[in-house]
Amino acid sequence: MSDTSPLPAPPAVASRLLTAEQFQRLADVPPEIEWFANLGNKATRRAYENALGDFMKFTGIVKPEEFRTVTRGHVIAWRDDLVQRALSGMTVRHRLAALSSLFESLCEKNAVTHNPVKGVKRPPVESYEGKTPALGDHQARKLLDAPDGASLKGKRDRAILATLLYHALRREELCRLKVKDFKHERRGVPHLKVFGKGGKIRYVPLHPAASGLIGDYLEVAGHGADNTDALFRPIRNNCTGTLERAITPDAVYKLVRQYSTALGFAIGAHALRATAATNALDHQADIAKVQEWLGHANIATTRIYDHRKTRPEDSPTFKVAY
Repeated sequence: MSDTSPLPAPPAVASRLLTAEQFQRLADVPPEIEWFANLGNKATRRAYENALGDFMKFTGIVKPEEFRTVTRGHVIAWRDDLVQRALSGMTVRHRLAALSSLFESLCEKNAVTHNPVKGVKRPPVESYEGKTPALGDHQARKLLDAPDGASLKGKRDRAILATLLYHALRREELCRLKVKDFKHERRGVPHLKVFGKGGKIRYVPLHPAASGLIGDYLEVAGHGADNTDALFRPIRNNCTGTLERAITPDAVYKLVRQYSTALGFAIGAHALRATAATNALDHQADIAKVQEWLGHANIATTRIYDHRKTRPEDSPTFKVAY
């Protein structure tokens, strides 16, 4: 087609889905709003909304277009204010990353000439040691045995704890599991189909112990044939017949917290992810394989979960003899 050729005629449609007014309104959306609307992950949206809201409050920004007048000086002043508020180094870094993400998008849209967050020194990150504690093997076994295996709730809770401890899933990943995601096979080996961060899908071999506990739960709960519905559900829904709704990440956190507190070591659900990763590494799992297993984009993130260097029994303390 030459440069002077007419454009092809649009396909015939019964009616346009967008009115002319709606079309123009979308065309006029500021790139700042477009960037935020394009964030798919709910947790990311929430974190970025908090970070950008804090920056807007600090600088007095009201309109999206005002971001285009931000300089590195504004960003440095905000960083210093965050530090003075005694926020952790990691929190400050995350907030700067959120602001930087916005400006990277504005640069791509040619709305600004550069990213003012680039070059702003980030505060050092304190040691990760102790941030997400890993359980010892004896504690993990006690936790798995804690729920009452005779009740429906106990069977469900045992299955949830086993799924977390044997597969290192995030809470959100566990809550997204459908019944059919428990029934995958690859090369004859049962797998879990896990929907991770950023819409990434990974297949995790299903541990036999977890498989048995999930099977016991489904047999009693009665929704093992509901392939497209949630695998783990609130118990009260099983009583009313409304089986589709999944258990929430908050409920999973409270479940882990309740059982672990009763055993004398109060933890959150994320500690079970650290426990699984640490246990796998302790038993000579390759760290690159653990990275893939955890769904990490960067192996540096995986090293955070490697608690082998903090094992008390390896401390020089126990080498001292008088």
